[in-house]
Amino acid sequence: MFEPIRDFITGREIDNVGSEASRQIFEKFLVEIKGFRKQEIRVDEALVVQFKGQDYVSAIDLIVFCKTRPFMAITCVAGSIGSYEREILSGARLVYEFQVPFAVSTDGRNAVIMDTVSGKTIGKGLDAIPSREAAEKHMASIQDTLYSPEKRKLEMIIYRSFNMEKINR
Repeated sequence: MFEPIRDFITGREIDNVGSEASRQIFEKFLVEIKGFRKQEIRVDEALVVQFKGQDYVSAIDLIVFCKTRPFMAITCVAGSIGSYEREILSGARLVYEFQVPFAVSTDGRNAVIMDTVSGKTIGKGLDAIPSREAAEKHMASIQDTLYSPEKRKLEMIIYRSFNMEKINR
């Protein structure tokens, strides 16, 4: 049995299993090092994808907001961060009506940052994670970008394929 821990952002008691240690490290990093406020970070943001006429409920580990707009979608992992890049890219494209500008895969000690619209890797390592101040500057020049309905359907299949262990939990 795992010892429960208190989530840094929400204050809720949670089981310390899987990637939870990575998430707690990264939550503290976002607040204490990068300057984001706890209230700007959503934990386990619901994401519903449809496949063959059925809804599959999942969650994005963290969504960081800047000035009321989503800025980064983050997956926190216990294994290889490279294995989760495509999953979080899909999640960032699907979680809201508009694409979240940046998608991040992290183990709490390293990170890969991708531009959601292009799908390209734009940075690696924790130093590449934008600070809150940098996020404000980015958001001033970023346009909300819709994801076409045809592409959304295909992206849902990709997300579901990569995210089977989180679906319906």
